[in-house]
Amino acid sequence: MKIILLLLAFPATIDLMTRYKAIISYDGHDFAGFQRQPHARSVQEEIEKTLTRINKGQPVVIHGAGRTDSGVHALGQVLHFDLPEKRDEEKLRFALDTQTPEDIDFISVERVSDDFHARYNKHSKTYEFLVDIGRPKNPMMRYYATHYPYPLELSLIEEAITQLEGTHDFTGFTASGTSVEDKVRTITEAKVRYDIERNFLVFTFSGNGFLYKQIRNMVGTLLKIGNKRMPVEQIQRILAKKDRHLAGPTAGPNGLYLKEIRYEE
Repeated sequence: MKIILLLLAFPATIDLMTRYKAIISYDGHDFAGFQRQPHARSVQEEIEKTLTRINKGQPVVIHGAGRTDSGVHALGQVLHFDLPEKRDEEKLRFALDTQTPEDIDFISVERVSDDFHARYNKHSKTYEFLVDIGRPKNPMMRYYATHYPYPLELSLIEEAITQLEGTHDFTGFTASGTSVEDKVRTITEAKVRYDIERNFLVFTFSGNGFLYKQIRNMVGTLLKIGNKRMPVEQIQRILAKKDRHLAGPTAGPNGLYLKEIRYEE
């Protein structure tokens, strides 16, 4: 009889769980990255601690749309989590926003269907990369823009960056040792603009996914092209040869921002 009662009760427990989607931003300077890891502060750990308190001590696990590395920032990271019963979305957002540390901000919280998954639902990502080209640099932005104090020709970067658009094997722009086997990705937008007020270069990349340190490696290569230490044709050479050694140095993490994630309907 006890076994039958437990079996009858199990589906009811599942039905009581409600899935929430949240959009967050965070200052990545004091984090070792988004993903939880031992002996280091992470965005995931801080949010899960807050959710556990809200959930009366019962552990809550969050799932992010992607990981960001140490020092990388986010303006529109997406995550999902499950909580018992339905809650007022704005009250839940306010509770999370006020109870998480000040370097995390909850922009929105909404109820979603049980089959929504922040990582596995089809989506595209947009990243921005800020490069401070001032001499001297802006010390107030030292954690939020990568400084590059050398001469640059913007027209060379503009010519080279368009070659990154489209579907390519980006092995040559991937950090060595990555465990991902399929390195083919599609970049739908790759552009750069000059922010005259801040004396910054603003790189924008949109696509269906990016490999480990891919954007930082692309930016490092583009800066070297702009500095005339590599030809514009180097982009095509790296893509064709799939050789990381042909690319430029890895740009620092402090200039990288996960700007937006868009899900397909």
